Parts: sequence; C-alpha cells; structure tokens
Amino acid sequence: MLFTETFSEFYSKVKESLADGTFAKLTFAKTIGNTQLMNIYIRPIVEAEDLQLELKFKFQQEEIVEFHTIDAAFDRLLSFINNPFSSVILFTTEFDLVYKLNKKKTVSITEQPPTFGNASPILLEYLDNKK
Repeated sequence: MLFTETFSEFYSKVKESLADGTFAKLTFAKTIGNTQLMNIYIRPIVEAEDLQLELKFKFQQEEIVEFHTIDAAFDRLLSFINNPFSSVILFTTEFDLVYKLNKKKTVSITEQPPTFGNASPILLEYLDNKK
C-alpha cells in the first residue's frame, strides 16, 4: 500500500516549516516488527549554498548518512512508511506534527504542542544569508 497522498500532505508541512524557519527536526520512529533499521533522523544542511536534507539511517549496528534535495528526500522517505515505520514526527517551534499508522493501516495526522523552542541553527543561518 502506498501512502503517497497522506505523506505528501504531511510533507508539505515539512517544506513549510523549512521555508518559514520553524523546522527543528524530523524523525521516523516506531518500527513495525523487529527490524535492523531503528530510526531515520532528518535535519537541514547547506550544500553548495543550497538548502538540502541530511538523512541519517540508524541501524542496530551502524549509521548511514545520505544527502538529498528537499523534493528528492520525499521520494526517498516515502518507501519507509509502513516499511518499517508507523510513525513520523515533525518537530517545529510552533507545533509537533505526528503522522501515525494504526494496526489497520489508517493514517492520522495530529498536531501537538511544540517540543522544541528553537529551530535548526543551520536553517536559521541559511535563511538569514538569503535575505
């Protein structure tokens, strides 16, 4: 089952938070079953004066880091919804947005109070330099 539509809706909020300087971090968590891949941590980086995303894949025994444009990261991350992750959390300075699959594979997207008071320093520096 592809979750393109619902994850696209969620990811639009990721892009908005990057654009408006409120993005703190993005985390894939709560795996389905016992898997080697434990988490994916996403944070902004600046590469050749372009804002991109670093995807850190945390396995039981190692970490692998990849760099993607913001749009390409969507395609890379989409395949991990329900395989193996049932939860993705966007942390911003305004709210936390939780993308969650239940046992019946129904998606819910809920907003919660923010966990972080500060946005990513790399993002803020990048946005300041763009002014």
